[in-house]
Amino acid sequence: MTSPKLSESISLRGLTVRNRIWVSPMCQYHVRDEDGIPEMWHQVHYGGLANGGFGMVMAEATGVVPEGRISPRCTGIWLDAHTEAWRPIVSFVHEQGASMGIQLNHAGRKASTVPMLPNMNARGTVPPEQGGWVAAGPSPIAARGQAEPRAMSTNEVRALPGQFAAAAQRAVDAGFDTVEVHAAHGYLLHQFLSPLSNTRDDDYGGSFANRTRLTREVVQAVRDTIPEQMPLLLRISATDWAEGGWALEETVELAAQLRDLGVDLIDVSTGGNVHAQIPVGPAYQVPFASAVRKAGIPTGAVGMITDAQQAEQVLVDEHADVVLLGREALRMPTWPIHALKDLGAERDALPFPDSYFRAW
Repeated sequence: MTSPKLSESISLRGLTVRNRIWVSPMCQYHVRDEDGIPEMWHQVHYGGLANGGFGMVMAEATGVVPEGRISPRCTGIWLDAHTEAWRPIVSFVHEQGASMGIQLNHAGRKASTVPMLPNMNARGTVPPEQGGWVAAGPSPIAARGQAEPRAMSTNEVRALPGQFAAAAQRAVDAGFDTVEVHAAHGYLLHQFLSPLSNTRDDDYGGSFANRTRLTREVVQAVRDTIPEQMPLLLRISATDWAEGGWALEETVELAAQLRDLGVDLIDVSTGGNVHAQIPVGPAYQVPFASAVRKAGIPTGAVGMITDAQQAEQVLVDEHADVVLLGREALRMPTWPIHALKDLGAERDALPFPDSYFRAW
């Protein structure tokens, strides 16, 4: 019997991940004291996904500085207290046989937002008098539905790679297996990439080389900080889906540069920077991962991947090297076990917890 490709391990530098079914980073908005410190919820949430058979569990977008958080209730990794709080969570995930990564983020103009939870009546920006802060971005251009940000000074921009690097070191100290630089979904690095949110006239705006400079500098700083054998991931939005915005051709060009700077896998998504009409449908973002993969770098595919055969075909057709599930992982935390069973994997190949053996 042929084993499903989803069940195959994948090696990136010195890390071998047990299978190719990964969890996408997803905001939890579960920091009650608004101090960026993860809590027991995170251990149960991420531990449950590891227990469900995922190969790599990616922690949510985590602020590299306080003002880089998406919301006041998002996690952080700029203090020793954050490192200490993440350490037992990572350890527990490892005990379940999974690898764990963390997504390093600065939200830029999309920071200080109201947590996207059903009990929150408001949307938009949390003002300073209610525990928020004034967001900063490449230019004083507001994201849809949010307050206008202030433009970062050139010196502030130049400080960002060091902030990402310091966060990466804390991730290493906490025991994470990999870090992912977040350059997608309209957050700060994506804001610099796109002409629709970046109208600067210094070294970080205008030309393709200037708009991509910050992303390249952040990648270089993080790569220089983490161990040689630790893989470096990056999430990118391959297109803004909007005229005059960041486009797939630019993504492919940047991907080749990032490969040469030491990025080991690009997690390819789309959109999030400006309002756009997006043709959403099953596996609608897979072609973008395929295009980036042709630049000679492994990719992860995302976007309404819900069915086992659908996910398997992404790998069989060589569109990507791993698939990442988001909302489907929330709906079914044991998705990998069921998917691999449905695809005919041998019992011994299923990432099934020993304590649950009577269920099988």
